[in-house]
Amino acid sequence: MIDLAPYVPAGSGLWWGQAAAESGPLVDALLDQVTAIGPCRAFCGLTWNRRVTHELPEALSLTSYGALGDLRALSREGRLDVVPVHYSGLPRLFAEGLLPSDVGLLQVSPPGPDGLCSVGIGADYAADALLHTPTLIAEVNHRMPVTRGTPGIPVERFAATIETDRPLVAAPEREPDAVDEAIAGHVVDLVADGDTVQMGVGPLPTAILDGLAGHRDLGFHAGMATDAVLRLVEKGALTGARKEIDPGVVVTGTVIGSIELYEGLDRMPVEFRPASYTHSPRVLSQLRSLVSINSAIEVDLTGQVGAEVRRGRYIGGIGGQADFSGAAARTGSRSIIALRSRSGDEPTIVPVLRGGVVTTARADVDVVVTEYGAAHLRGATPDQAARRLIAIAAPETRDELARSLTT
Repeated sequence: MIDLAPYVPAGSGLWWGQAAAESGPLVDALLDQVTAIGPCRAFCGLTWNRRVTHELPEALSLTSYGALGDLRALSREGRLDVVPVHYSGLPRLFAEGLLPSDVGLLQVSPPGPDGLCSVGIGADYAADALLHTPTLIAEVNHRMPVTRGTPGIPVERFAATIETDRPLVAAPEREPDAVDEAIAGHVVDLVADGDTVQMGVGPLPTAILDGLAGHRDLGFHAGMATDAVLRLVEKGALTGARKEIDPGVVVTGTVIGSIELYEGLDRMPVEFRPASYTHSPRVLSQLRSLVSINSAIEVDLTGQVGAEVRRGRYIGGIGGQADFSGAAARTGSRSIIALRSRSGDEPTIVPVLRGGVVTTARADVDVVVTEYGAAHLRGATPDQAARRLIAIAAPETRDELARSLTT
């Protein structure tokens, strides 16, 4: 095991990559040694590392942009600090030292003949953060693919390295159910041939992407890509031929999915770009064909979207929703919010946002979709918007929603 003490003094601020790009061995070493090192603070994104969420030492305080993946457990215990930030804002927070950035823990590919290591599937916020991090420690994993889109890192830039040969971590997966398929059917009708789509991960995005297999010349530009994106490429539906920028290229910050996805990247015309590119307003404004497809916790009758507060607890996770929704609504093709009409025992179309926090403004939402249909809000008056949203709400809530308009 690597001794981190020479590189991580007490009081250090650390960050590491997320999802399959997280360096499990280096993070585990930190968890094992931080008590002896002294109090430190850290930033990470989506994690499936149960040691982080179930064995977090008191000496390590953790910050994230959202209670994602296994971080939900820490959030419930009150041990996770969440920073409300658009994903496009993360590079600036690292640049200004507002997020921990003394030490970065990276998982990279072995160096090539030029002595450069690839960030592999983990560009996203890591490729921006490392520019402002004096000390980098790397896990050089022989299974990490060399990817295009982000400059390589000279091996001498690392203060220390460890070498591994382990498979990347596959994402937990839930298959789409009948409700996901119903929502996807309505969304697919809103996407035209040649559109450039953006969406996240999960069973609903999987159902939507699989439903687009009959389309032609679709493009893809997003913070994350999944197995379903690879399937669209292999079926010939996703070519990027009509993209206004990066034609013929799938642009993403990371991939989240199966081992087959990670091993199949060489069959995919993909470039991995940092968040400062994938979520940049300047970049997104050039994609006139952009269709953003995002989800939410709730939508009120004015069309305001809440995605940060669940059952009274702030979980954050603004992510790229507002970045992409705003760009799609203002300079792109269409901004879509897709969600179930109910989440457990709670309706998702509500008179007023229960969480009290607006994640995406109503002016940046063109269409809201549930399993009951699509409510077109672009150009609608407040009264028209409310009545269209009621029509796609859970049927047993519609009368009460209608009464709320008169009280």
